[in-house]
Amino acid sequence: MLSIRRIAALTGNTLTELTRLKVFYVLLLFALVLIGSSVFMARLTFQQEFQVLKDISLGAMTIFLSLLAIVATARLLPQEIEDRTVYTILAKPVPRFEYILGKLGGVLLLLAISTAVMTLLFCAVLYFRQQNALAETLQQMAGLPAEQIADAQQSLRASTFNANLVPGIAVIFLKACVLASLTLFISTFATSHIFTVVVTVFVYFIGHLQATAREFWLQEQGGGWLSRTFLALVALLFPDLQQFNLTDEVVAGSVIPLALFLQTAALGCFYTLFYFLLATAVFNSREL
Repeated sequence: MLSIRRIAALTGNTLTELTRLKVFYVLLLFALVLIGSSVFMARLTFQQEFQVLKDISLGAMTIFLSLLAIVATARLLPQEIEDRTVYTILAKPVPRFEYILGKLGGVLLLLAISTAVMTLLFCAVLYFRQQNALAETLQQMAGLPAEQIADAQQSLRASTFNANLVPGIAVIFLKACVLASLTLFISTFATSHIFTVVVTVFVYFIGHLQATAREFWLQEQGGGWLSRTFLALVALLFPDLQQFNLTDEVVAGSVIPLALFLQTAALGCFYTLFYFLLATAVFNSREL
């Protein structure tokens, strides 16, 4: 029977193990420094500057979360098998399904905490620059009608914080969840964490090039049922990671349609669950 208490214990233990990794602090420090220093990297017009700030910060979050999801997850199973910790855990009344779920839950919790920390710093950087920009606007528009100054300030606030930031960051987190689940699946049959990292990075690049390759294939081979079936299988095994790239829309300030966000979120949840089930099936059949 599924035990929430056992899963929570495994999740907490996995989170504790991951936070002890030196690579976690190195990557997090790199991302935080990059986000924090982005305020000094742009001295353009207000609109252009905020676009650069968002582009650099969201890019840093994407890179950090993707690397963390791959590197942290890749060492979980191989390390515990090497240390024989997995034998001690599975010797107790802990089903393998719960063991895999606890490991994935710990990684996703770590990704959520990292996302929250970077989001807070990102918002602090935007707010700091917004206040400076508002003060500069008051100086430049001194003597103009109050209504004109108020309109300029309102426009500046709207260009700094908009509703797209939340779904944009949420999609970055979902992409990292997919990569974590994919890495966990690969680690169930991999011989080492290095092999897992290499294969996952390979799949990562395939996922980003899949849309271009699919379009080229359809142009060359046509859109017959055989081609579409083959492409559907490829899309099932290799996630189309380009669909999680909404950063350009967020930076430009374009409105992300609710339907597009829900579709992307559903796709992320589907792939996370799909790779988790594959990981469970392979781990259940593995002799330990």
